[in-house]
Amino acid sequence: MRTKIFVNLAVKDISRSIKFFTKMGYTFDPQFTDKHATCMIVTEDIYVMLLVRDFFKTFTRKEITDPSKATEVILTLSADTREKVDDLVNKAIRAGATSPNETQDQGWMYGRGFYDLDGHHWEIMYMEK
Repeated sequence: MRTKIFVNLAVKDISRSIKFFTKMGYTFDPQFTDKHATCMIVTEDIYVMLLVRDFFKTFTRKEITDPSKATEVILTLSADTREKVDDLVNKAIRAGATSPNETQDQGWMYGRGFYDLDGHHWEIMYMEK
């Protein structure tokens, strides 16, 4: 069995998050979608669980970081081409995201990032094989 990853992120408004990531081309599993949460399908092995903050709190005893004020994690996804990096980040920005930094171009590695509507830091990277 292949290992799958389910990244869990706290969000303020589930509907707003679904609209944002839909504009980037992602889809959601209706089986895991209600007013408290949704399961965003990134690939057949990568899923992002977007959980309303109060529901997210039921899974931890620790304080939840406000991603608009502090960074707990940087989520990095690979892309097949430089153009795909630009395409995904440009879609995010058009949907309301902001840019955390300049484009990173090392020649063999190319990346750009964005902060989603809740402030989570995402990076999209292309690396030559």
